[in-house]
Amino acid sequence: MEHHGLSTTMRRILLLINCLILAVGICGGPLMMRLYYVEGGSRVWFSSWLQTAGWPFTLIPLAILYFYRRKTEGSNAKLYLITPRIFIASFVIGVVTGVDDFLYSWGGSKLPVSTSSLLLAAQLAFTAIGAFFIVKLKFTPYSINAVVLLTVGAVLLGVRSNGDRPEGVTSKAYILGFMMTLLAAALYGVILPCIELIYLKAKQAITATLVLEIQMVMCFAATIFCTVGMIANNDFKAISREAKQFNLGEARYYIVIVWTTIIWQCFFVGVIGVIYCSSSLMSGVMIAVLLPVTEVLAVVFFRENFSGEKGLALFLSLWGFISYFYGEFRQTKKQKNKSPKTEMTMMYTESV
Repeated sequence: MEHHGLSTTMRRILLLINCLILAVGICGGPLMMRLYYVEGGSRVWFSSWLQTAGWPFTLIPLAILYFYRRKTEGSNAKLYLITPRIFIASFVIGVVTGVDDFLYSWGGSKLPVSTSSLLLAAQLAFTAIGAFFIVKLKFTPYSINAVVLLTVGAVLLGVRSNGDRPEGVTSKAYILGFMMTLLAAALYGVILPCIELIYLKAKQAITATLVLEIQMVMCFAATIFCTVGMIANNDFKAISREAKQFNLGEARYYIVIVWTTIIWQCFFVGVIGVIYCSSSLMSGVMIAVLLPVTEVLAVVFFRENFSGEKGLALFLSLWGFISYFYGEFRQTKKQKNKSPKTEMTMMYTESV
C-alpha cells in the first residue's frame, strides 16, 4: 500500500487526527441513536439511514483538497481519483454496510447502550480474524494480548446487561436484539479488512483524496440501501408525525437527527482514516478502547449503572490499548534498527 508523499511523522499526525475523529463518532453515535429511541423514536430503517446519510459532508474536504491540487498541479489536476474498479468495490462494501447498519439499529432499539459493548467486543475479534485471512495480517504477542484483553473487558460489560433490559422490551425481543447485534459485529468485522484490501489492491497511490472518495461512495451506497428500506416501510411519511410526538419537542427532534448524521459521519471518516494510516486491526482496537468512554457517557446521560464489572472492563481495555501500542512501538523501533543494516548490505553488494 503506497502512501503518496507521506513521511512517517506526517502519517502519525494523520493517525492521531483520525483517531480523534473516530473517538467523536464511536462515543457519540451510539448515544445519539439511543437518545432517539429513548425519547420516542421508533423507526429502525430511519435510524439506519441516519448512520450514513451525512455522506455529503465529505464533499467539503474533497473540494478543499481539489483546489489544493489545482494550485500545485495546475490544469493537470483530476477532479476525482477513484477508478471504476475501486468505485464498484466500494459500492458493494457500502451496500453490505447498509445491511450492517440495519442490524445494529434494530439491536440498538432493544438494548441499552452498555450492551453495545458486546457488539464492539465481537467486532474486534472478527476484525482480527478477518484481517488475518483477508489481508494476511501478521499477529504479534502484543496484538494478540490486546485483542484478548479488549474482548474480555468488553464482554464483561455485556454479561450483566440483561438486568438493564429497557422497559417495554420483552425477553424474546431482547434476545433477538442481542443476536442482531452479534450478527452486525461479525459483518463489520469483515467489512474493515475488506476496506484495507481495497487499499492494497488499488494499483495506485493511496492519497487522502482517494480515501475520502472511497468512504463517500460506501456511505452513499449504504444510504441508498436504507432509503429503499425506508420507502418500503413508509418511514418518510412517518417522520413529521414522529417529530410532533417526540418527548423533547419537535424542534429538538430535528436537531437530534442532524447531529446524529454528523457524528456518525465522523465515525466512518475516522475508521477508514485509521485503516489508511495503520491497519484494520488498529481501527478495531481503537473502537474497542473507546468503549469505556461510551460507557461513562451512558452512565452520565442515561443514568445507567456503573458496576464493578464495568470498572474491571475499563482497566482491561486500557491495558489492552497500552499493550497494542507498545507492540507497535517495538515493531517500529525494530524496523528502524534494521534499515541502516539493509542499506549498508545493499551498498556493499553494489560495490562488489
